[in-house]
This record gives sequence, C-alpha cells and structure tokens, in this order.
Amino acid sequence: MPEKPFQPSRMVDPNPPDNDIRVDVLIIGVGFAGGTLAAALGDTPLTVCMVDRADPRDALDATFDGRAFAISQSNQKLLEGTGLWPRLAETSAPILDIRVSDGPSLLFLHYDHQAVGDEPMGYMIENHHLRVALHERHKAQTRLTQLAPGQVKTLERDGGGVRAELSDGRRVRARLAVGADGRGSDTRKSAGIGLTQWSYHQTGIVCTVRHERNHDYVAQERFLPAGPFAILPLMGDVAGAANRSSIVWTEREDLAPAMMALDDDEFAQELSRRFGAFLGDIEVIGPRWAYPLSLQFARETTATRLVLIGDAAHGMHPIAGQGLNMGLRDVAALAEVLADAARLGLDIGDAATLERYERWRRFDNTMMLAATDALNRLFSNDIAPVRLARDAGLAVVDSIPPLKRLFMRHAMGAVGDLPRLLRGERL
Repeated sequence: MPEKPFQPSRMVDPNPPDNDIRVDVLIIGVGFAGGTLAAALGDTPLTVCMVDRADPRDALDATFDGRAFAISQSNQKLLEGTGLWPRLAETSAPILDIRVSDGPSLLFLHYDHQAVGDEPMGYMIENHHLRVALHERHKAQTRLTQLAPGQVKTLERDGGGVRAELSDGRRVRARLAVGADGRGSDTRKSAGIGLTQWSYHQTGIVCTVRHERNHDYVAQERFLPAGPFAILPLMGDVAGAANRSSIVWTEREDLAPAMMALDDDEFAQELSRRFGAFLGDIEVIGPRWAYPLSLQFARETTATRLVLIGDAAHGMHPIAGQGLNMGLRDVAALAEVLADAARLGLDIGDAATLERYERWRRFDNTMMLAATDALNRLFSNDIAPVRLARDAGLAVVDSIPPLKRLFMRHAMGAVGDLPRLLRGERL
C-alpha cells in the first residue's frame, strides 16, 4: 500500500522519548554536494538530518581553503533555486569568455558567451563564500537538524529504514541515507560498494594571484606537457577591479613538492613562465594548496536505502572544471526524485525510487568521466604528431560556429535531460 502523502512538519525534536532523532533523509557529509542537497530539500516537506565531522562554524574562516570553483550556467540556476545565490551574487565572477590554447601554439579555441545568449557561461565562486552561503541557508531551514561535529559510528540499512549511531551515542532513524562524504567515503565502504580508480601521477597546485591588468572575465586554459594550466577570473580585491585570478596548475607528481617548497619570489617566477605576460606583473596572494589528481568511480551509486552523490560517487580530473558541476547535477536529480516520490506518497528510500536516480545520472557521469580522462591523456604530452593533430582540432572547432555553439552549451550544462532546478524551475 502506498504511504500517505508527506505533510509539512516542524523541526525535528533532537531529544524524542526514545532518544532517537527521526527524519526522512540522513545526509552524511556536509560538503558542497551534501550541503546543497540539504538546501534544496528545504523547499519540500521532507525532514533532514545532516552529520559531518567538521564544525559548521569553520565555514566562517576565510582561510579555510584556497580553492575556487567554476560552476556552469545551469548550476547557477540550481544555486538560485535553493536560496544560495543571493549570498553569492556579489562575490562571484562571471565567466564571459573561455580561451583554450595548446602551449605556445598560435592556434586556439575561443568561446564567446554572446554566441549563445546574453548570460555568462558560468561563474567563479570562492570556497569560503560558498561555505558561508550554505551555513546561512542551513540556519534558516526549519525542518533541518545538524549534528556537526559528529561522526557516524555504525549505519544499518534494511527494508524498514536506516539506523545510524554516532560516536557520541546519538542515534538517527531515517527512510534514506545519502553518502556525500567525499572521495574516501566511509559510507560507501561500509556498504561494500566497490571502487574503480587510478592515479594520473599529477598534482594540482592551487593559489590566487593579483595581476596588473584586468582579466575582463575571460577564463584561460593552457595545455602544457605536464598537464592543463588554468587561469580563472575572480572578483577584484577593490570595487570595480578585475585584477584577481585563481590558478589551477597541473604538475607532475614528482616535481610538485619542489614547486611547493619554493619561496614566494621563486614560486612567482615559475608561475610567470607558464602564465605569460598578457596580464602584466603578477603577485601570489594567500596560501598555496596541492592536491593529488586521480579518477575514481563507485561501481554502484545506490544500495538498500542508500544513495551516493558527488565525490563519494565519482571523482575526476579538474580539466574543464567539471567535478563540482557533476556533483551539483547529482543534487538536482536526487532532489527532484525525492520531492516527486514524496508528493505521490511513495517511499523515498525504496529500490524503485532510487533506480530512477541511478538511471538518470549513470550516462551523464560516465560520459564526463571518460571525456575528462581522454582530454587529460590527449593534452598532457609533447609528442609532435599528437600536438599537431590536437592543434588542428582546436582550429577546426573554432572555425565551425554550429559545432562550437554545441560545445559551449555542454560547458554551460545546458544539454541533456535536465532536472527542473537546472532549468530554473521550482522543485
């Protein structure tokens, strides 16, 4: 028999008589995927509990992380639909154009946003600002319980539901558990879900630079023998300026430690060799960060009353900046599946509901994993015949407007079977 339709409920009492917190959805991991899912479900009658090892107040620390993220135009609509964009609009830099080049080659590919409309192709969002926006959105939600810092000690799942016990003794009962706890997901491991993975033997070096000339909101991606080198526009450090950029520098894993060990002046010199002089003198501001680069994907993204999203389900090379975008597409699809099931009075955690999500995301995620892997292998070398072929390919795409517009729409996340939130519609 179908369950009765969900009715709006009050915030979950953290101390019910049996000492268990009872909710509809338990989200394990409150990074960008898990946190955005909680924000999206705030506009549904579903009750949510979030568990994360980190203290949410860490979001207020501006030095928490040195990363910034490129989000597609469709994912900007998701952030707007989940109530996050008002806090991000003034601090996020629009991406108006994208220029792709192959080392010193004179041939390049140029995407101009005006070829497909008036809106930016995407936006650059700094980690700190996104975390603060999530923190403020979560505080305003009335059907959300946050147990953080907290760590899931045991997670039991069966046809009747989900039972989680935290290391401090708190217990949560739910209809569905969502694993959003990153690449090393303990939730995935506890479910016995296998992982396929390999290392690129590359390191991503991330930092922020200030430069003499304005970037005019153009994102640059240069393919060098060690890997892609991206120069991504950020908002300026003074009103009206466009003089800061985020650097994502892919380097061989055996050379990266030496680069990270350089003093500030030496590091800036190495950056300038790859950066060029088109933006004038550059200055590294803030810390540097280094991340090992690899590809991985879970062999299944669903199990009994469990679904994986974001990096817990798939992790890819940062080439083309699609990692966070794919995680947010997971969020939009899952939020819609759960909201639709709740409206119909269905069990949000049963196999049929989760199968709809898995089918929806399987093809998109598989194709993006394959594409980023192939691009990195194609461009991260200096073999002369391969270099000539890929340079010719860039020039051909740049000279065929319909083909270029198709690639631009892919970069904007506007292709495929899009969930409502990615189309700018209500959940």
